[in-house]
Amino acid sequence: MKPRNLKIAISRCALAACLLLTGGSAIAAVADTPHNLGQTGGTGKTNTYSGTAAICVFCHTPHGADTSAAVPLWNKTLETNPGGAYTTYDSLGTTSLDGAIATVGSVSIACLSCHDGTQAMDSVINAPGSGLTNDAYSAGTWTINAGSIVGNTGFLDPLNVANLSQDLTDDHPIGIQYGGGNITLAAPSATTKDEDFFAPQFDPAVNGTTVWWIDTAVGTATVREKTDIQLYTRVAAITTGVTEPFVECASCHDPHTTNPTFLRISNNGSAVCLACHDK
Repeated sequence: MKPRNLKIAISRCALAACLLLTGGSAIAAVADTPHNLGQTGGTGKTNTYSGTAAICVFCHTPHGADTSAAVPLWNKTLETNPGGAYTTYDSLGTTSLDGAIATVGSVSIACLSCHDGTQAMDSVINAPGSGLTNDAYSAGTWTINAGSIVGNTGFLDPLNVANLSQDLTDDHPIGIQYGGGNITLAAPSATTKDEDFFAPQFDPAVNGTTVWWIDTAVGTATVREKTDIQLYTRVAAITTGVTEPFVECASCHDPHTTNPTFLRISNNGSAVCLACHDK
């Protein structure tokens, strides 16, 4: 693959930071999705909490974040014993599963801090406001989409698909070696162990480590973009004890997009599935 153009990468980072600071399109996109739980407007919202007009607070905080989270400035409490809390797909014993599954963690544990149904959606570590009346965070009530939240408790309804629960056996595997394993920092261009998976792209020079992703039909080939399937570096302690690319919740989902169910690209023609699975 061609090496990433450093100037382009820096420009993209600067643009993203500018959008976040100025309330540009990045924030506008979130405002129009079910992930906007505050009072502010948004055409795609399904549930609102009267206690704040903020948008980002339900996931992020500029100060006092959970430093154990592998995501930026996380504002939710993570499960302290994920190895004992979650039942993962490998417990089914299916013979088609040829990749090792690690303890629930990485970016997925952040997603599950909302989506496993164990804590209220309005429960955050650091409330915003600092006395500012237009950005206060107070006890509020929920205006809800029928069936998504239990009363005004803020807890996801156990029967709603957004509540994955702590039983993940009926969900796509997370924390699993991509393609059955075999791809490491020492051999990032190795083919997957399972021939039914496409080999990932890689860039060896992002923040001093190697990153992997799967190119989709959207965007620029061999360039890691938000519309690609993201793979996350973890230690495959169950097998080799070295770092490898793993599939996590955010491999297929981008919490900041306006796509249905937050998929990174449209799944028309099973495009999300077939980006990885060579079928």
